[in-house]
Amino acid sequence: MVTGARRDSTQLSIPAQATSPAVRALRSFTRTINHNWATRVGAVLVLIYLLFAVFGPVLTGDPLELSTKRLGSPSGESLFGTDHLGRDMLARSADGARISLLVAVMSVLLGLIIAVPAGMFAGYRGGTMIDEVIMRAVDVILALPLFVLGMFVLGLTGIGPTQIGPIQIPGAWKVVMLIALAATPFFARVARAATLVEVHEDYVDALRVVGVPRRRILFREVIVNVAPPVLVQAFLWIAIAIFAEAALSFLGLGIQPPAPTIGNILFDATAFMLLGAWWYSLFPGMVLLVATVGFNLVGDGLNDLLDPQLRQ
Repeated sequence: MVTGARRDSTQLSIPAQATSPAVRALRSFTRTINHNWATRVGAVLVLIYLLFAVFGPVLTGDPLELSTKRLGSPSGESLFGTDHLGRDMLARSADGARISLLVAVMSVLLGLIIAVPAGMFAGYRGGTMIDEVIMRAVDVILALPLFVLGMFVLGLTGIGPTQIGPIQIPGAWKVVMLIALAATPFFARVARAATLVEVHEDYVDALRVVGVPRRRILFREVIVNVAPPVLVQAFLWIAIAIFAEAALSFLGLGIQPPAPTIGNILFDATAFMLLGAWWYSLFPGMVLLVATVGFNLVGDGLNDLLDPQLRQ
């Protein structure tokens, strides 16, 4: 059977079943980490953030628990200090990192589900009216800044849950959908560009000749070569989504208190910076910095690794 995956001449003698997908993914991940020093630094930062976001809320206690030690500086009892209500900043930062990670991952996945099929279909029908309609719709979304769109949508629907018929959309999911909508044009454009290249390959013509349905050509064969650049863009967008969630929460448009997020913690900290509570904004800001820098560095390394010209 003709397949969309390209193989180097040095690999033609190796049977396809000799290497499992898990092994190939591990080798690709190892090559990415060892690509350069910046990628290795990014991988360490991402690992630190993931460990903090996943295990931090389990190990640090209740982020909403009040105490009498208000605006306490970092100590052995509270490594990140306490806020103006006596809540442990380490617990709140860990829970905020977890929420930011969940929002970022869910928004990127939702954006991929919407944008990749649309972009691939537009690329497969490149130059036709269908391609024009899809890409002009993408351009309209691209012209809307995320924060302007967020203020417009949340200004109309409110920051709380929204009832649409029998369906209730929680406020957190509205943030997820807004970030996913902002990411959609970028995913769709990358998917379309990669598909435009693939549809001119010989294997696509061969599949058409033998009568393989268009859906199978796109989502069983072409997608194999479209996936790498799309996944690079998705990895970069995780960093953007984490920052966007924090910014929306800082503006009061994201996850609402008492649930802690990096954004609303930083907003609360602005009122106490002049009082000498430097830890209030420093540690949550460092968590945000580690996440955005780490995901960006690994995404850049993955992009270089998958770019044939840069790889040479």
